Amino acid sequence: MKVATNKIKDIVKLYHTELKEVYTPGEIDAILNAAFNHYLGYNRIDLDLRGEENLNQSDLLKLYKCCEALKTGKPVQYILNEAWFYNLKFYVNEHVLIPRPETEELVEMIIKDLRNPAPSPLGRAGGEVALLDIGTGSGCIAVSIKENIRGCTVSACDISKDALFVAKKNAEDKKLRVNFFEADVLSSEAFLKKAEDKFDVIVSNPPYIKRSEKNSLNKNVTDHEPHLALFVGEEDEIIFYKKIIDLCKELLKPQGLLYFELNPLTANDVKNYALKSNLFSSAELIKDMSGNVRFLRAIKYPPL
Repeated sequence: MKVATNKIKDIVKLYHTELKEVYTPGEIDAILNAAFNHYLGYNRIDLDLRGEENLNQSDLLKLYKCCEALKTGKPVQYILNEAWFYNLKFYVNEHVLIPRPETEELVEMIIKDLRNPAPSPLGRAGGEVALLDIGTGSGCIAVSIKENIRGCTVSACDISKDALFVAKKNAEDKKLRVNFFEADVLSSEAFLKKAEDKFDVIVSNPPYIKRSEKNSLNKNVTDHEPHLALFVGEEDEIIFYKKIIDLCKELLKPQGLLYFELNPLTANDVKNYALKSNLFSSAELIKDMSGNVRFLRAIKYPPL
């Protein structure tokens, strides 16, 4: 792998030449924008207008090493240790999933609902909402909601100590107060003790990809992102949803809201389990921007 000169246009050419077997031209352009912005503070227009400029050896080396790592299939977010989500920059590493656009849609839905008097528990909570994010990973859901709904008291948990370190860093970097705790949602009694409180809103994007779907995923996902956060066992593919729904009996306040990100292949099973639990007055499946059934929103029955 050799770059012709120190000129920006030749570095751009290097990326397109070396990465064409791994990424599409559009993906390479997006990677270039991310790398140049991270290392040099350049934006997309700079890349077009400053192609004849020479970079110093230090900056050239950073971009060269980045390209080397990208050739292995390692996601650019892990190389740069950053990912953008809901207009916020998050620290990420190999212990957490890279935040996805679909999850941004989930956050957008929750924020709109909390600002809308119809489904929102705001009025019933005296102007404050207590929200719990189960399986927080990088903290992107919890932190983004806290940033946008400052009157929301946010708690978030994960089974992984390493993931919680990342999530805490993201909240601290943005000077946001989020209550993080380590817990395994599959151990219901222990989880209830650690949660300590009841919540107006519970949200989760749990592991939901079937092991049988692994071959359909991009290798840069299966080779680099944490399988603990991706895959669910074949013996019960909606086990995490079932456990969270069951916990809603104790953890979710009357008229509280439950949100899930879903696997379209098992979405109806999750909805049916929620309705059969007799905890919810409604359970609605919602499509994402691509037309896939991706989310569930359920409202708990009011008090008797």
